[in-house]
Amino acid sequence: MVAPSRKKSVVHPPHDHTHESTPQKNHHNRVKHAERKRTASISQEDGMEYNKRVRKLHKAFLAHGEELVKDKQNSGSNSDAELPIFDPDCDPENPKKLLFSDISSAAFNIKNGVQRTPCVRSLQLSSKCEMDLYFKKEYLQVTGSFKERGARYALSRLPEKYKKAGVIAASAGNHALALSYHGQQMTIPVTVVMPVTAPLMKIQFCRTLGANVILKGETIAVAKEFALKHATEHNLKYINGYDAIDILAGQGTIGLEILDQVPDVDAILVPVGGGGLIAGIAVAVKTLKPEVHVYGIEAETCPSFTEAYEIGHIITAQAKASLADGLAVPTVGGNSLETAKGLIDKVITVKEESIALSILRLLEVEKAVVEGGGAVGLAAILEGKVPELKGKKVVSILSGGNIDTTVLGRSIERGLAVDGRLIRLEVVVSDRPGGIAELTSTIAHLGASIKDIFHERAWISTDVFHVKVKIIAETRGKEHVDEIETALKKIYDNVVLH
Repeated sequence: MVAPSRKKSVVHPPHDHTHESTPQKNHHNRVKHAERKRTASISQEDGMEYNKRVRKLHKAFLAHGEELVKDKQNSGSNSDAELPIFDPDCDPENPKKLLFSDISSAAFNIKNGVQRTPCVRSLQLSSKCEMDLYFKKEYLQVTGSFKERGARYALSRLPEKYKKAGVIAASAGNHALALSYHGQQMTIPVTVVMPVTAPLMKIQFCRTLGANVILKGETIAVAKEFALKHATEHNLKYINGYDAIDILAGQGTIGLEILDQVPDVDAILVPVGGGGLIAGIAVAVKTLKPEVHVYGIEAETCPSFTEAYEIGHIITAQAKASLADGLAVPTVGGNSLETAKGLIDKVITVKEESIALSILRLLEVEKAVVEGGGAVGLAAILEGKVPELKGKKVVSILSGGNIDTTVLGRSIERGLAVDGRLIRLEVVVSDRPGGIAELTSTIAHLGASIKDIFHERAWISTDVFHVKVKIIAETRGKEHVDEIETALKKIYDNVVLH
């Protein structure tokens, strides 16, 4: 047999590698040393420095973009490497401050394009909360939120070339709807990039309003990155929904209307997400009436503005699921934060339970369907976070009403539970005939209504002649719950209320 070819490998004559191996080895060591040095120079604690370097690259790209493109064309390079994407209107390293004159200009330019929403005193809630409580009803705008003000003004300020080419924005809801509607009214092409998780109702509404809707990514961050790239490639104007100066100016017109509608207001409660709404309102109110207090309210599941305002610069906070999904912005706007500095009297975070209860209260008392982000002002009052406002005249801004139907149902049930009007009982009763009937009869005589009932036999610690009964029941309130608990504990040994 012929021996395998690998046994007959070619042997080259001996060659002295001394002179070429040493430079290669030294070069390899230098590269490894440089890599270690670069890695060590940017730690987690040095994130701000890293962000500054990245933004400098962004600016360099914008300043020399044409030269880079020409070089690439001349060299015939087919590299797929993507250059950094940057929004020049919202540079955290060089933030812009909103001026009162900007708000005055916005008020004049949008007065015929947006609703002047009512600011109405709530009789029942004023009595319950021990203050003169007014609600600024921004959910009555055509697309259901205050976002129309900034969108209208930003579109009116576009250079002629962008009025023809169009605008683009990344949004999962209200900003997209506002741009779509006013773009249609002003015959300006609008493209909105929405994450695939955006509510189908809002996606369809944007398309009905004539917008070009692109679904991209699982999060708004991915959608924004795509939108910025798309804007560069198609010569569109990118409009940031909570940090562009024109957006802030438009939102500030709410402050002017409040001072006109409630001249002797003592405090204004403003929902906070990216910070554009409170920045605009703070400039308007503090310029005309510095004695009026401006409070920012956000969900405790994403306290990005609270943390950034305390530190003095923007940070990225962890955003968890919230009923106030419109406020869950992990990184607030640089222009918004810079504008708001020194103008906000207090920033408050509220619990999810309080938001749910506020949605329920507004629905029952004010007949207002409001999303979680719009209900946080009332949530702060119900949670007892603003005791100093008792006896004062207070305006809470109901910023939007675009709440998903299923979320509304869950919010109502959770609000009923927080209010003590929906309870869960666990009672161990005799498993003899009539044992459960006796329990349900007792609950009925106490005036509660059973919604659901479940028997559990296998997982109870008592003897086999007993059964644990789990009941969900409707009550009249917390006092009624106490009455039910007292009565049941007189009859049964094991009673647990949730």
